[in-house]
Amino acid sequence: MSTKCILKLASQSFEPGKKIPVKYTCDGDDLSPQLSWDGAPEGTETFALIMDDPDAPGKTFTHWVIYNIPAHRNELPEGVRGEKIIKKNCFQGLNDFRQMGYGGPCPPPGRPHHYRFHLYALDTVLDVPSGVPKSAVLGAMKGHILAEDEIVGLYGRA
Repeated sequence: MSTKCILKLASQSFEPGKKIPVKYTCDGDDLSPQLSWDGAPEGTETFALIMDDPDAPGKTFTHWVIYNIPAHRNELPEGVRGEKIIKKNCFQGLNDFRQMGYGGPCPPPGRPHHYRFHLYALDTVLDVPSGVPKSAVLGAMKGHILAEDEIVGLYGRA
């Protein structure tokens, strides 16, 4: 009897559906939060993670794109540096701040925004260079997504 794997994303840095602590935002140290996962399906070669804000004025705002995370990894530690290449073949893309790596929540004053951390288990290594926008990574992922999960954190400014 086989057990079905279910990809599950979690964070020790914030509770899903709750406020993201200030240290992970532009009002604090702008550190990327710790994220971990388990339940990757058989055939997973790499993971990709995209963080965005669907509540941003005008469009969904991309805060982080990181991809080609090796299948043997199950965590991103707090404070991942904004470098093009994290480890061999593990790349970061361009966020909508026009910077490489993580850019924390920084909404305009008003109601809290929802920040989605979306993890994808992929059956391939993506053949895209570092520094590309989210659209290039999503395009390369088409037809290669084995499983996905998402957690959402909230952040607002007065």
